[in-house]
Amino acid sequence: MSLMSSAEIFFEMRHCHVWRGETCVLRDFSVTLHHGESVAILGPNGSGKSTLVQILTGDLSVEFSSDRVCRLFGEELWSLEDLRHKIGFVAPEQARNFDDDEATMDVVLSAWRGAYGRTREMRFSSREKKAALDAMEITGITPLARRRIGSLSSGEKRRLLIARALVHRPRVLVMDEPTTALDFAGSQLLMHCLRSAMASGCTVVLVTHHPEEIPPEMTRVMMLKNGAVWADGPKRKILTSSQLSGLYDMPIDVHWKHGWCHARGGA
Repeated sequence: MSLMSSAEIFFEMRHCHVWRGETCVLRDFSVTLHHGESVAILGPNGSGKSTLVQILTGDLSVEFSSDRVCRLFGEELWSLEDLRHKIGFVAPEQARNFDDDEATMDVVLSAWRGAYGRTREMRFSSREKKAALDAMEITGITPLARRRIGSLSSGEKRRLLIARALVHRPRVLVMDEPTTALDFAGSQLLMHCLRSAMASGCTVVLVTHHPEEIPPEMTRVMMLKNGAVWADGPKRKILTSSQLSGLYDMPIDVHWKHGWCHARGGA
């Protein structure tokens, strides 16, 4: 039996239709994600990536019936309070939820209360504080613990958000286009942070526009287009010139180096 078939399922959709107003954004959508199998999700704008992320993080419910299934951690109904301990979520816009004078350590600690904003009147146990420090160590931002979030660079803020998402030691971390607006150095440091999270045993779901951001340790790639799964499978079989050209409707050349995929527009 393969690892994929034997590993525990944490997310499953079968034959689901998801609507936003009068627009069907996911059509007859089926996917299964397993613990221990990190996956990258690629697709052009409007492909359904954002909707899938909202379902994965529990922010969007899907109607189900006898022939349509949507389960998150084995449940068809879930509470956000319960999900906070099972799944971490990172998106660039989360940094705007904190005041510039908020201490970075407090930002990480705020995950324990599921809150954004000031934590100065909150009390945290020694266990909670240690978990926050451990999460900051994984993401390489321990030296920033006494800094204010407003003094951080965009890349430092992004790694701070990852630390906040890891404070509960979730089994799954969802990262939605984490390198948006980062410079080269910031992107490289964030990729190191992502790889450290996977090395620590966390299953990562990476949503990205860029094949070159998919680290070597991530072996599965799913492509979305027009609200459906365009392709899904082992990275080397999915990230090809023909598949990427079809996904983005333009010629794309692909080459590999040290486990990284490099894609560029062809002639």
